[in-house]
Formats: sequence, structure tokens, C-alpha cells
Amino acid sequence: MALLDWIAPESGLRLEGHGVVLRPPRATDYQEWRDVRAASRGFLQPWEPTWPADDLSRAAFRRRLAAYARDRELGSAYSFFVLRAADEALTGGITLSNVRRGVAQMGSIGYWCGLPYIRQGLTLAAVRAVAEFSFRTLGLHRLEAACIPDNAPSRSLLKKAGFTEEGYAKAYLKINGVWRDHVLFGLVSPLPGSEGPDDGVSV
Repeated sequence: MALLDWIAPESGLRLEGHGVVLRPPRATDYQEWRDVRAASRGFLQPWEPTWPADDLSRAAFRRRLAAYARDRELGSAYSFFVLRAADEALTGGITLSNVRRGVAQMGSIGYWCGLPYIRQGLTLAAVRAVAEFSFRTLGLHRLEAACIPDNAPSRSLLKKAGFTEEGYAKAYLKINGVWRDHVLFGLVSPLPGSEGPDDGVSV
């Protein structure tokens, strides 16, 4: 079975971590996603790209879903919503993006957590689950992540997830309308022979 068949939405792609469940976003998630993002706007905006004027609209959400599906089909990115396992409340999101094959075999991790759910270990569990998915299922060799230097909670989270601080990039990403420096992190697969997807799996 091809990997792209296995991860199609109808196949029920689902990752599990400590206290969390991860799955691709669905159209029926719109209202809950909007409520969490709206309630967390002041908390999230300093760490994210500038939000478009229609960012929380249903039309914008549909465009997100279409982009997520297209990236998933291409094998270039995998987006998940993070649900609390106890009640499946939508707590945030996490994306494995910029997946590169060939001699690189790597990808980048980015995430957000709604204000009501911070400091509960949910995002840490999600990062660990996506790392496991990246290494064991996708056969990647390395993961990268970056955060603004004064984002102490994110720096701590990445270190707890096993990432190593590797460097400093000037004016790395445009965040909240300003080009910001970032601290760079990396995580190398602990699995032997992590040069590509599992034997017999095609991409």
C-alpha cells in the first residue's frame, strides 16, 4: 500500500501521545477552531505571522483545509489538530512542513496552543508524537524547529522534546509584521538506518 493511500483523510490518520490525539483538521472543526483562536489572539499574535483580516472566517478556514490536503497529497507537509484525549477538546495545532527527501530526509515542526490549554503538557506530547510519526512512519532522518529568542516556554518545550539548540539566525522569519531573529533547534532520528520510508512503502 502506498504511503499516500494510508494517510488519506478517509483512512483515519490518527496519532496518539501522552494525553493527546492528533488528526488532520476537518470542516466540522471550524467553530471550535475559531473560538479557540479568537480567545487566544492576544496570546498567539506576538509569536505568529500577521493574521489576515479574514483569518477567522469560514472561507479562510476552507482555504486552509484545501492547502493542508494538497500538501499532504504531495508529501510536503502534514497538519494536525491537537485534541485533549480525555474529552477531544481542540487545544491547538501542529504541522510537519517543508519535508525534503533525497539526501536531506528532513522536515520542520511548528505548533500553536490555545490560551486555555497552555502549560498542561499537551503541546509537548504533540511534538513527541509528530517526531515519532516523522521518524518511524515517514522515515525522516532529522527534524528542525525555530523560535523567537525571548519565547522561553517554546525553547524549554523543544529541549524537553529532545531537540538540541544548534544556532541563531538573524531576521529569520517575519513574525507579527517584523523580521525576527530565531534560535534554531534540531533533532536527529534515534532509529538505525533512517534514510527514508520503511521498506515497501512508496511515496
